[in-house]
Amino acid sequence: MSLIVKNLKKTYGDKVVVDNLSFEMPGPGVYALLGTNGAGKTTTIRMILNMLARDSGEVLWNGQPLTTDNCNVGYLAEERGLYPKYSLMDQLLYFAALRGVPKAEAKERIRYWAKRLEAEEYLYPQASAAPALGEKKKFTSSRKKKAFKPKLADQLSKGNQQKIQFMIALISDPELIILDEPLSGLDPVNTDLFKGIIREQIEAGKYLIMSSHQMATVEEFCTDITIMDRSKTVLQGNLNEIKKSYGRVNLHLKTEQDAAAAIEDAGIKILSEKEMEYQLKVTGEEQANTLLKNLMESGITVITFDLREPSLHEIFVEKVGEIHE
Repeated sequence: MSLIVKNLKKTYGDKVVVDNLSFEMPGPGVYALLGTNGAGKTTTIRMILNMLARDSGEVLWNGQPLTTDNCNVGYLAEERGLYPKYSLMDQLLYFAALRGVPKAEAKERIRYWAKRLEAEEYLYPQASAAPALGEKKKFTSSRKKKAFKPKLADQLSKGNQQKIQFMIALISDPELIILDEPLSGLDPVNTDLFKGIIREQIEAGKYLIMSSHQMATVEEFCTDITIMDRSKTVLQGNLNEIKKSYGRVNLHLKTEQDAAAAIEDAGIKILSEKEMEYQLKVTGEEQANTLLKNLMESGITVITFDLREPSLHEIFVEKVGEIHE
């Protein structure tokens, strides 16, 4: 299977929102769509899913125009959109039915994902509340246990609503999963929970498209990227190859004595400095090694000397910053 996105374009009047965007996924993995706010990422996703008409371009799944008939798609939207006054279980069963999942199987899958996402208490309320320690269980006059109503969407926090929507995205066991800002607003515990499930989907050979402002997360999962700015593609390709093309030019240096003078003498730019810990930009390994030699000859004790390629965050800021200058 393969996914090909070719020459997508969308305009509103004179404003170009997506300008001839193309990329492809020849096999399973994670593709990242990155960009500034308003760059056209969400519009691109909606055109891929046929939720929004394209001015031009095509999206092919296995050589055929992508539709929900020939591709099982799961979508977690950036805008959270549960129905606030309907029970969570009813909504999950409804969306499962839309994707052709039989009711009995849907219930099994809901129970599985409720456990994985630690959301069982919102979907399977107990028939009665457990009594506190030392307290006798109370019954109504009819000796019936009190029934607890299922939770509604608007009774949940935003993070827990996000869990339910993640369940909706995964309930049909999709081949193609599109995640628009999947970790936005989650606390660290739930962030790790979502990440674990994303890793499982990758290991299962799924195709994932991820849009996120969290560059560290993108680096953790994605193999290929497109960076967009003001509707246009400004950088595209394999993430490792892009980073290698920059070379090892970022140096993290920590010393026991003040090294600012030695750094300045070497003609190296200090990006940031805090308590004898420096983030430096060098021209390459030769300049870095010369600095290390000078520091040692000067009697400065080096604690950390880490020469590395730039991070995706640094590449993003540089590429987008060049355009905005």
